[in-house]
Amino acid sequence: MRSDRASFIKNVYIRRISDMQMKKIFLLFLVVFGITAAAGPGTDKSPQAVYIEKYSSLAVEEMYRSGVPASITLAQGLLESGYGLSELAVEANNHFGIKCHNWAGAKIFYDDDKRNECFRRYASPEESFRDHSDFLRYRDRYKFLFNLEPGDYKGWAHGLKKAGYATDPSYPQKLIRLIEDYELYRFDVLEEEPVIAEQQPVEKTRLTKEERRALRQSRKEARKEARRELPEAPDQIEQPKPVRPEEGEVFRFPLSRQLYSLNGVPFIYAAKGETYAAIAEANNLFLKEILKYNDLDHEAHLEPGTIVYLQAKKKQAAPGMNMYIVDGEDVGLWELSQRFGVKVQNLARMNNVTVNHVFSDGQIIKLRK
Repeated sequence: MRSDRASFIKNVYIRRISDMQMKKIFLLFLVVFGITAAAGPGTDKSPQAVYIEKYSSLAVEEMYRSGVPASITLAQGLLESGYGLSELAVEANNHFGIKCHNWAGAKIFYDDDKRNECFRRYASPEESFRDHSDFLRYRDRYKFLFNLEPGDYKGWAHGLKKAGYATDPSYPQKLIRLIEDYELYRFDVLEEEPVIAEQQPVEKTRLTKEERRALRQSRKEARKEARRELPEAPDQIEQPKPVRPEEGEVFRFPLSRQLYSLNGVPFIYAAKGETYAAIAEANNLFLKEILKYNDLDHEAHLEPGTIVYLQAKKKQAAPGMNMYIVDGEDVGLWELSQRFGVKVQNLARMNNVTVNHVFSDGQIIKLRK
């Protein structure tokens, strides 16, 4: 009798516990369902919003690396990739519709203006974004864009069309509409420079040598964290800089004529009728020296306006000129050497080619290690 009663009480107790657990589960279900229902389909993000959220930070990083405005990068990505849903974007990570153009990497073939056209295939979206920035920064036809104000997205949009990036006559308007509809210009705003507080100790005499060193180091690190700046425009880096009279002694050349400097190497522009021998004599150099400085093994005919270096060229180009993409006519290694102030042999080694190699349209030439 007692066992039956105990069993009855036990069963009632278990049922109560089970009922309580079921109520908790039911309440939890209502809460979860209620939240989901409250969210509803109305809060689903559009493909455009998803794309912007996913790639905006990457566009900003590329802006600080290359100088291409983040708003332009995002607008072009949205337009060219169909918000990241196009076959090229999904299958080949190609977000900007960049075709092969002597591309040495992986390829994908896709029907575009013509059947079975060659497009670049990338290992990741990051690689696509980086290549897009380099495609614009290191081609001559786009270099004027980098002289625009960082926030001038309208100038960039019209400039891309003018430079031949797209054939669609309404291409600039489409980019501008995307930038303004989704407020992409907000990503072009440069970071504010943080205020570096000067830590003045109450009693300087109490600072030990180690503490002073630590204080200097903390200030140095704080300056490193200061506002990032956009890189200098490519054509500004390449722009020859006239040497001032007081700088003539640094290069140790008589300033009887205007002296220029490129990549930190002094040079003059040849005048009509001049020879390498005459320029060498006028600048207190041996002929063999000036030929060596200009990567020549014998005296050649000198066209007016030719750059003639008066010191040895550098082993690599100036910072910010990491590469050059041939844009149009074929170009030889010597012409590139003179243009960027880099020794021919160094260019040949960096690019695994002979000194007589000729590069064709679309090929990439490394200018820095």
